Amino acid sequence: MRKIDVHEVIDNARFNRFHWMVLFWCALIIIFDGYDLVIYGVVLPMLMKEWGLSPLQAGALGSYALFGMMFGALFFGPLSDRIGRKKAITICVMLFSGFTVLNGFARNPTEFGLCRFIAGLGIGGVMPNVVALMNEYAPKKIRSTLVAIMFSGYSVGGMLSAGLGIVLIPSFGWQSVFYVAVLPLLLLPLIMYFLPESVGFMLRQGRNDEARTILQRIDPAYVAQTGDQLHMSDAKGTGTPVLQLFREGRALRTLMLWLAFFCCLLMVYALSSWLPKLMANAGYSLGSSLSFLLVLNFGAIFGAVGGGVLGDKLNLPRVLAVFFAGAAVSITLLGFNSPMPVLYLLIAIAGATTIGSQILLYACAAQFYSMTIRSTGLGWASGIGRNGAIVGPLLGGALLGINLPLQLNFMAFALPGAVAAIAMTVFAISSRRSARQQLPASQQKAPDGAVGEVS
Repeated sequence: MRKIDVHEVIDNARFNRFHWMVLFWCALIIIFDGYDLVIYGVVLPMLMKEWGLSPLQAGALGSYALFGMMFGALFFGPLSDRIGRKKAITICVMLFSGFTVLNGFARNPTEFGLCRFIAGLGIGGVMPNVVALMNEYAPKKIRSTLVAIMFSGYSVGGMLSAGLGIVLIPSFGWQSVFYVAVLPLLLLPLIMYFLPESVGFMLRQGRNDEARTILQRIDPAYVAQTGDQLHMSDAKGTGTPVLQLFREGRALRTLMLWLAFFCCLLMVYALSSWLPKLMANAGYSLGSSLSFLLVLNFGAIFGAVGGGVLGDKLNLPRVLAVFFAGAAVSITLLGFNSPMPVLYLLIAIAGATTIGSQILLYACAAQFYSMTIRSTGLGWASGIGRNGAIVGPLLGGALLGINLPLQLNFMAFALPGAVAAIAMTVFAISSRRSARQQLPASQQKAPDGAVGEVS
């Protein structure tokens, strides 16, 4: 009987067709997820005009989906650790796709807000699960990069929202961009067929034959044998998963992650919801304002992938600290008059260091928590962060309502970037100390790329 370390097989596997498949389907889900989320910022100017919404009312309406995302992340993250990632992802896709389509049939703000809340449950619930699944199957050397590439689908979805908004809304009305969200429902049978279940969940369920088959697809050099005893050091958890987030030296870093998620998502959703409106108030046309949203998400792709590569080679928490500092500077400069090329560059940098940093935060959290509490850790970090996402649109509405100068609006959006930079600096220092303490006395020097737990 052979004793096979599943982590060792996955960590050392060469990137192959199986990894491409997981990356493709997870990224596709995130593309639709991002589309359904960013779509509100695209239609906001038309909704305000058609329903006579004040800036504060529009900010509140935008927060309904974010409340749903908070509850969805808090609920579906821990739930998937019990029922499996695949089932949780399927339920979430049905929720966010179905109710986003229904948004196109809303006749008033109440119906619109209710559909956005329920869609938000699925949007918030699917994120921690696809990140956990991708992180679990990614080879160790390119783990941050693959998670970042996968989560860049969020920015692709945001770009699709803005691009289709420019094309569809003038001819077919704001409702048309919501009807496009039916595509994930049509693709759901394929997603359920091709997307693999978590190998750790299979082992906890006693589905050893399925786990052996998956391992053989991950690494063709591994030849499955019936007597193989598959072993994962973190396949079985003890105690309440949420409490485990604060044990074994994780408390400070968990709190710093939560603070960084809160600040990052505040910036992301404040910009996504109000950038077109702020730029329209500054004198730009609707088409130009939507193009700014397009550039914001385009920049995010480069930030996420570039940051992922740097995180794999250097130290992901430190990379995040630098990115957040860059976000604070670039968002502040958006409030000042700049030539158009410089303005587009600043928006791209803001996208790279806010939305891109959000993507990298998920990768950082996925690497920090062990497998048995990974979805719980991601779900709670995302759920706590959703409070920042809720505050963002409300803050933007309140600032516009009191008619502050443009510069002060952007300064208010930039302040959380400085706070997040401090939080990730503390996280990096704590991780280094923890890694040093776990080494033998003769090797009391932390690996430069240490994030936290070995997963």
